[in-house]
Amino acid sequence: MNLIGEFEENKYMFQEFLMSYLKKAKYELIEKGKIFYGEIPELKGVWATGKTLEECRKNLLETLEGWVILRLRKNLPIPNFKIPYKKISLNKVYAKT
Repeated sequence: MNLIGEFEENKYMFQEFLMSYLKKAKYELIEKGKIFYGEIPELKGVWATGKTLEECRKNLLETLEGWVILRLRKNLPIPNFKIPYKKISLNKVYAKT
């Protein structure tokens, strides 16, 4: 598999990871029914609000993405996050071009 193919495969796996947690989200109306609140109970601190359910879902996805990036940067564990990593030598990449 080439480098682009590996990237696409990992991108798909990452999207599947995000969607698996979004399916576990819980939503409710707050502020006397004017605002939607959504959270992913398994992931502490992953919550969002929106004026509509769709806006809340979009905001929750953005929050989840940011949560994952922050944990990756801080080298913290992410539950059920398994994207295969293969060290790539730049010499091999440039040798093929």
